[in-house]
Amino acid sequence: GENKAAGEKFLAENATKEGVKTTESGLQYKVIKQGKGAVPTNKNTVKVHYKGTLIDGTEFDSSYSRKEPSSFPVTGVIKGWTEALTMMPVGSKWELYIPYNLAYGERGNQNIPPYSTLIFKVQVIAVK
Repeated sequence: GENKAAGEKFLAENATKEGVKTTESGLQYKVIKQGKGAVPTNKNTVKVHYKGTLIDGTEFDSSYSRKEPSSFPVTGVIKGWTEALTMMPVGSKWELYIPYNLAYGERGNQNIPPYSTLIFKVQVIAVK
């Protein structure tokens, strides 16, 4: 319950910040750099650099820490990522604010508590 309430409060406040856009699904994003390349579709695999944190700043995953970008099928990631990736031209760097229902939901995973709103910095390097 606490995570859900904290996430809802964070997203409500975040939505009022300059540059933050909210989609119909509730995904929020901020364009840090808009790329000019191809826009991935659900049939593509993307090569990305990313860092994921909880809203309190706790980092749970980062390709930057591993010093190597990661590749994922566009539809092989959480719903919030799939939605964002299909709007991000290659070369883009966005910050994503993903409500729990577009992330790991009620269950969470080994590093992410249930009902967690997540923040990702995502840079799209290439589309395959």
